[in-house]
Amino acid sequence: MSIWAVLFAVGTYFIGVPTSDPLIAFGWLWLATIAWRSDRPWREHLLFLRDWLPISLLLVIYNVSRGYADDLFAPHVYPLIHADQGMFGWATGGNVPTVWLQEHLYQAGHVQWWEVVVSLVYVSHFLAVPTIGVLLWLRKREQWARFMRRWFTLSVAGLITYFLYPAAPPWWASKYGQLGEHVERISTNGWNAIGLHSAGNTLNALQVEASNPVAAMPSLHTAYAMMAVAFFLPMVARKWWPVLLAYPLAMTFTLVYSGEHYVIDVLVGWAYVAMVFLIVGLAERYVKLHR
Repeated sequence: MSIWAVLFAVGTYFIGVPTSDPLIAFGWLWLATIAWRSDRPWREHLLFLRDWLPISLLLVIYNVSRGYADDLFAPHVYPLIHADQGMFGWATGGNVPTVWLQEHLYQAGHVQWWEVVVSLVYVSHFLAVPTIGVLLWLRKREQWARFMRRWFTLSVAGLITYFLYPAAPPWWASKYGQLGEHVERISTNGWNAIGLHSAGNTLNALQVEASNPVAAMPSLHTAYAMMAVAFFLPMVARKWWPVLLAYPLAMTFTLVYSGEHYVIDVLVGWAYVAMVFLIVGLAERYVKLHR
């Protein structure tokens, strides 16, 4: 594991965090499972490919199709702006929370310490859920299957929404003069402050080349974070719930502050999580009763 950790750290420093290609990310995770169980025969290590390769390919298809999701309809801009103004305008002088936060916290040309935290939280979206899935695969296959069903149902629901309701984030609305206030896209600013320039460059390239710029509704960043936490809430004592819930809340602040999402995107993402847990849970009970 030490060898794996060194290789991963070197790769991250020189190439960037493996976020652009699910196959690369799962390749690193597969190597981690081999390092963790290096005493096992190869046929057991190959089981990872059997179980995860189809899932990885589905994620590749998801990433590619997501880039075409804005071809059918014009992106929605003002409904999201008005929703955030309606909820928070009384406290932000009529602005959306993103504008208010950047006016009070952001300084152009200077990276604040909290922007390092913001960048770390932002990039965790690409690694947290796959890592949790791999850990469950190693320890509890039944729970792994339950987790994966919720993950992919949530991803499909989000993708369908991107096709039917393309929605522009704050940075996009600002770029094209529809927000009325200037907003910077600063989700990767923190990498430069800690010397990981390549990590920031990789994420910037991913944002420009491989993503749909008007896939704001719902926010799957916060939806994934909430899904990962909600999955484990029934398994831990309630005194630990605030610790777990701090993660989706930190992701919410990260995305709103950095110009990636409105608060309404986050709330809709959480609603999708609740819907997915309800539907998948009912389907699991139905199958269990009719076996």
